[in-house]
Amino acid sequence: MKYKISLTVNGQDYGLEVESYERLVDVLRDRLDLTGTKKGCESGVCGACTVIMDNVAVNSCLVLAVQADGKSITTIEGIADRDKLHPIQKAFVEHGAIQCGFCTPGMVVAAKALLDENKNPDEEEIRKQLVGNLCRCTGYKKIVDAVKSAAKAKE
Repeated sequence: MKYKISLTVNGQDYGLEVESYERLVDVLRDRLDLTGTKKGCESGVCGACTVIMDNVAVNSCLVLAVQADGKSITTIEGIADRDKLHPIQKAFVEHGAIQCGFCTPGMVVAAKALLDENKNPDEEEIRKQLVGNLCRCTGYKKIVDAVKSAAKAKE
């Protein structure tokens, strides 16, 4: 069965017709060509598909597109200000918090959601926010350091 939905993605309004079973990650990647949101485990474990939906970090592989009807979505493509990196993105680069890069979009989006709510999180709060985002390359120290640095840059 098809449903008509409307959502705002990275500040742009979209009206779409979706199947009842379509997931938000698939709509973002396949219909809107926003491929920065990665498909990893596809079961809500890895965090590669993290987006911000109405100010909350969510795994887009666990959200049906119909559940996003009327919502505001921010993907990794909506984080930077045109050609200027967001402080979180800049900090990830400066601290070497990116290795293979597969987890980076989800990590950056999850970190942004945290810093939007808590301007100066401590290490425990950062680690708690990122617990659902897996990285096989960095060992997390560089990622946590990058988020701390970005918080200081935003003060």
